[in-house]
Amino acid sequence: MSVLVTSEEVREALDAVAGVVALETSVLSQGLPPPRNGEAVRRMTTAVREGGAVPAWIGIVGGEVRVGLTDAELERFCDPEGVSKVARRELPMAVARRGLGATTVSTTIWAAHAAGIAVGATGGVGGVHPGSGDVSADLLELARTPILLVCSGPKSIVDPVATDERLEELGVAVVGYRCDRLPFFLAREAPIDLEHRVDSPPEAAALARATRELGTRAAILLCNPVPASHAMDPWAIATAVRSCEVRAEREGVRGKAVTPFLLACLAEETGGASLEANLALLESNAALAARVAGALGG
Repeated sequence: MSVLVTSEEVREALDAVAGVVALETSVLSQGLPPPRNGEAVRRMTTAVREGGAVPAWIGIVGGEVRVGLTDAELERFCDPEGVSKVARRELPMAVARRGLGATTVSTTIWAAHAAGIAVGATGGVGGVHPGSGDVSADLLELARTPILLVCSGPKSIVDPVATDERLEELGVAVVGYRCDRLPFFLAREAPIDLEHRVDSPPEAAALARATRELGTRAAILLCNPVPASHAMDPWAIATAVRSCEVRAEREGVRGKAVTPFLLACLAEETGGASLEANLALLESNAALAARVAGALGG
């Protein structure tokens, strides 16, 4: 019996070659505080459905990798107590322990591809952290998983230049959606020119279709800038990030605890502006992913 369990709604959509969008649960359990994580569920789910696709939230529940979670299960992921953060390397342990595990980008895209889902959406991807040289597991999984992932570029807490260079080294295509510079999560752009852009969901779907036909194994990152109404000043973000990095070092925060700590700290340092921007870009990315999935047909 497979530990990968696809919900009936997701399975029926895939069988009908309809649009399905994979969504991570770590953003709910570790990325956003209650009750704003519940708001993210509602906004992203609504955006996907209004875009004509089926949302496939992914998480570890009772020893199973669930692709398509119920409302009751999503409520459990919105209570961070007792929910572990599961990157791809930790997947066997999370399944064996039969607990509740929130999937990061790396685990989410692995499960999505295994289930036959071609499109996913998230906020920002992990990358190369400045100073420490720590590299997110997202990058290696993107290099070996043929999925189109809609995001707003690398998270504002990583080094965008080093991250872009590592993605190029790994063979991951970085494509701007109606933009010519790399989006930088809370900011509209980093000073990094992109070689490729598309201007419509059908154009993006054509890239995903070509990837499938060619049999290449790496992902396509479709980078959608944060909505202009919620975009933040890059200098203000950089200042806040530096302050948060000092706090993390002083408090001995290490490993996979760094990202949630820095995101929570950023919300404090920016008076909640980063949180509002995060919610806005998550909703925007979910809506775009739905349109791309619909154009692709699955």
